[in-house]
Amino acid sequence: MSQRKVLVLHGPNLNLLGTRQPEIYGHETLVDIDSALRAQAAANGWELTCRQSNHEGELIDAIQAARLDGTAAIIINPAAYTHTSVAILDALNAFEGTVIEVHLSNVHRRESFRHHSYVSLRADAVIAGLGSQGYRAALEAVMASA
Repeated sequence: MSQRKVLVLHGPNLNLLGTRQPEIYGHETLVDIDSALRAQAAANGWELTCRQSNHEGELIDAIQAARLDGTAAIIINPAAYTHTSVAILDALNAFEGTVIEVHLSNVHRRESFRHHSYVSLRADAVIAGLGSQGYRAALEAVMASA
């Protein structure tokens, strides 16, 4: 397993960042977030792949591929699938590397259905409420633990 390869997965509706409910999710776009993460990873000699999908199966396929391609860690914002997807949990349970769950908003200050996360049952760490800084903190943690 490579110690220098990270997969960042963004779940449904995150392609709308910057325009969708900016009072909750901020004004940065997904392109902005991914660009900052790529620069952070490259500056530290890491390979970083970012993927966004509105389709649960595509996220699962990416997690399964990461099991086989030397990926050391997955940083995942499963968005609404956080609260519903046992399938994503099962895929993450089959991944042997580090998993960090990230949420832009503080899900515990929102609707009660957002307080439960299936992904947290597998995640090595959870970062919520830091906006896009949460992704950068997750990447920093992955790189520091290698």
